[in-house]
Amino acid sequence: MWRLHHCDTITPEESVMNIFVGNLPFTTTEEELALLFHPYGIINRVRIVQDEATGYSRGFGFVEMPDASEAQAAIDGLQGTTLGGRALTVTQAHPRRAEGPRRLRR
Repeated sequence: MWRLHHCDTITPEESVMNIFVGNLPFTTTEEELALLFHPYGIINRVRIVQDEATGYSRGFGFVEMPDASEAQAAIDGLQGTTLGGRALTVTQAHPRRAEGPRRLRR
């Protein structure tokens, strides 16, 4: 399916890049997202974020790649790419800001 980075060849953590992929069609699977990134290099992990209550996609996800230069090439090559009629937002992910407790929406 897609090439995964195996634990027996660990790359220094600072070269690992986590990529944010936004505006995904709600029907996109993790396998489809991996196939989109596959031409750019090795993929450690793909995750599409789902709503906790419904289990449906929230329309964004993350792709982790062990090689920062391959990850940057993927960002440059895929930013604005159309998938399922939607233009993707592809950027380097940044750690979540420390916030207070999350409030439930009403």
